[in-house]
Amino acid sequence: MIAFSDVSYSYGGDNLLSNVSLELPQGSFHFLTGPSGAGKTTFLRLCYADLIAASGRVDVFGQDVRGLSRDAIAHLRRRVGVVHQDCQFLDHLPLRENVALPITVAGGNPEEEARDLDELLEWVGLSGHRDALPPQLSGGERQRAALARAVVMAPDMVIADEPTGNLDWEMSLRLLRLLTELNRMGKTVLIATHDLNLIRAAKQQTQARVLRIRDRQVQPAGADL
Repeated sequence: MIAFSDVSYSYGGDNLLSNVSLELPQGSFHFLTGPSGAGKTTFLRLCYADLIAASGRVDVFGQDVRGLSRDAIAHLRRRVGVVHQDCQFLDHLPLRENVALPITVAGGNPEEEARDLDELLEWVGLSGHRDALPPQLSGGERQRAALARAVVMAPDMVIADEPTGNLDWEMSLRLLRLLTELNRMGKTVLIATHDLNLIRAAKQQTQARVLRIRDRQVQPAGADL
């Protein structure tokens, strides 16, 4: 699904990632961990062609992203749902319309997808908040809404950047269960996190593997996690 071949990326003249080679197979579940500033978000952005490697090759869905046109990259990104750290929404739109935004941007008609949208909101436990404005939602509700928005286009892969960073443990486990369900449905899942307890909890539910960024390399973590 995603393959890195000798990939390096620099920011501000400093190497964040150097000579990274690895594969994320279809249907896999990976965590990415490492200290703050190590390059976790950079790695994720390389995975969905929001950044282009300084050197090396990144293949996403079998395509070398360096040779893709802007339209081709936009099409590729429709196959990847991303849950960002900041969970930004349009505060003047109700939750249901915020979740449906990817459909609108892609030129679709959310009203034609009304039943699927309502089922999606029920799946994340937000059917009773469909008309609420984003500022009225709690942190956990916003994170679940962000996940719903990320998967509304039925992507093949879900990428989440520190999705539980501002949540309590109970809500973190609820979000983890949703991501685990997606993986069992065949979606590839990649989560960046510094929460080792979350990783340990996930290993009890799924065949999650852990990658660690250390010394600008991305490598399998040891059995201590």
